[in-house]
Amino acid sequence: MILAFKVASGGAAVSVDVAIAHFTTPFVSAYPWVNGFGTKYADPATLPGNNFGLGVNYNVAGTDIAVAHDSSPFISVYPWSNGFGSKYANPASLPTGAAGGRQNIHWSPSGSDIAMSQGSSPRINAWAWSSGFGTKYANPATLPTSGGNGLRFSPDGSWIGIGALGNPYQAVYPWSGSGFGAKIANPATLPAGSGNGIAWTSNTDYIAIAHNTSPYISVYPFTTSFGTKISNPATLPTGNGQSVAFKNDDGAIAVGHTSSPRVTVYPWTGSFGTKYTNPATLPADQCDGVEWSDDDSTFAVATNGSPYIVAYPWSAGFGTKYANPATLPAGLGFGISWN
Repeated sequence: MILAFKVASGGAAVSVDVAIAHFTTPFVSAYPWVNGFGTKYADPATLPGNNFGLGVNYNVAGTDIAVAHDSSPFISVYPWSNGFGSKYANPASLPTGAAGGRQNIHWSPSGSDIAMSQGSSPRINAWAWSSGFGTKYANPATLPTSGGNGLRFSPDGSWIGIGALGNPYQAVYPWSGSGFGAKIANPATLPAGSGNGIAWTSNTDYIAIAHNTSPYISVYPFTTSFGTKISNPATLPTGNGQSVAFKNDDGAIAVGHTSSPRVTVYPWTGSFGTKYTNPATLPADQCDGVEWSDDDSTFAVATNGSPYIVAYPWSAGFGTKYANPATLPAGLGFGISWN
């Protein structure tokens, strides 16, 4: 299950929605959100593929929603206005395989491009977007070395990063209106295992990769290249790093992982602070998605165990878990994204 939150822009909070991609029909579900889950929206008239929703992401404007899935056409996009509109036509050049693992679909900050990772070559795909799919961008000259997982544009729109299953476990490319630039050099100290989630700070000066081997999280300063890896946190996550997110004000970093407590959060000031106290009610299973709301007042995770989504108030730590939605998502979870 992947989650995406949409917040209408301009003044007071008005229209906030949460969408979830999951393993069981209808493969994507969406809810209004007002300090808790509202009544589930009607399913899209044309469901994404016919197997496994693997990722979901609203564009920044909240006017379109994209779903990555496990069967052709592998990517489906719908207009959004307090519910799903009629599915857009498929791209002329489809992905050649199913979406990659976690955090696998993302819009550029401008909304003029959309990208998706996939498990098979070329492992990363990107299309121009303007009220529909434009031409697919040429593949990067140097492809990621193995199955693509987490994928994110940098907040300034000038870079695109992807986690990968095999060594060097990540790839970062410059991004412009013409597509992928030349892959930048790998960091001197590589992530220790398969790159799953990936995240940038708001000013693009740090990049984080959650991975499958201790220390489970690696963070690097970033300008036009990787700097020296930041020292590991004093208290490591307890299992394989599945997902990662910075607070929008860059004041904390969260890692979703496979073992209890399944989510670990640290203050962030260019280095890891002392781990925050675990939430009183832990997620039910591994956390394949972690993210704060736009105003950093709510922290949510997508998990592999029912209720599949867990949300907490956040104010320098976890508050009391919100009530579960009345109609739960239909299957296990893979990631989360707030717009």
